[in-house]
Amino acid sequence: MSVWLPTAPCTPEACLTDPAPTVALPRRVLRLAAFLVVLTVGLALLVPAGTLPRGPRDRLARFWARALLGSLGVEMRSGPGPEAVPGAGGGVLVVANHVSWLDIPLIAAVRPGRPLAKTEVRHWPVLGPVIAWGGTVFVDRDRLRTLPATVAEVTAGLRSGEPVIAFPEGSTWCGRESGRFHPAFFEAAVQAGAPVQPIAIRYRLTDGRPTSAPAFIGEDGLLTSLARVVAVRGLVAELTYRTPITAPPVDPAHPWEARKALARTAQSAVEGIR
Repeated sequence: MSVWLPTAPCTPEACLTDPAPTVALPRRVLRLAAFLVVLTVGLALLVPAGTLPRGPRDRLARFWARALLGSLGVEMRSGPGPEAVPGAGGGVLVVANHVSWLDIPLIAAVRPGRPLAKTEVRHWPVLGPVIAWGGTVFVDRDRLRTLPATVAEVTAGLRSGEPVIAFPEGSTWCGRESGRFHPAFFEAAVQAGAPVQPIAIRYRLTDGRPTSAPAFIGEDGLLTSLARVVAVRGLVAELTYRTPITAPPVDPAHPWEARKALARTAQSAVEGIR
């Protein structure tokens, strides 16, 4: 149990009550097989991809993330593209609501960057090494004293021109409900003078109905969640880019107010998309 980050009240029993249309068992098996092939290719490319310049490396990451989503039968829709937002070529703190482990490849498919993730992710089977390869900044949620060093690492990344991807709710939610954006990592944007790019993530079916099927919540296991995702027919993942936010000036008497204001503004922007 984390001593400083929240745990969402969402659970599979409470939130996965609306059945989604499903595909037949052979299609599920094919999707799972394709997913494992794409993962294996990603693992094989870990070392050579790390030697590439940033531009080709990002293109490879986008291609791989799209292939991963496609293997699972997930249709991706986004708009406007990241090339249309200020700061798209440099250091920017990308923040989004957090629903599923799918959120990370979903954002990487359009905007590769260094994601923030809990340390437990590093030990996930197969997927963990791939996530770590992307330059993930791991957050130890059980050791509050490590937080300043982690914020400093994010700040350094932003100053060097790297996009950093954060999920400031601190936990996954079912998508119907959401958590408060916590301000800790907005401090990195304040210190680096980097813009904040809010992104709203929503999962729907092809008929437009919201679905919580991809949610990774409560005591849900990764394999259980994966089995649920490959079973869904017509799963659509939507990313909506909101107007980038610039950090307000820091008041020396109340230096923490700048990050709090950024967090509130980013959350309002994300929650404005339903």
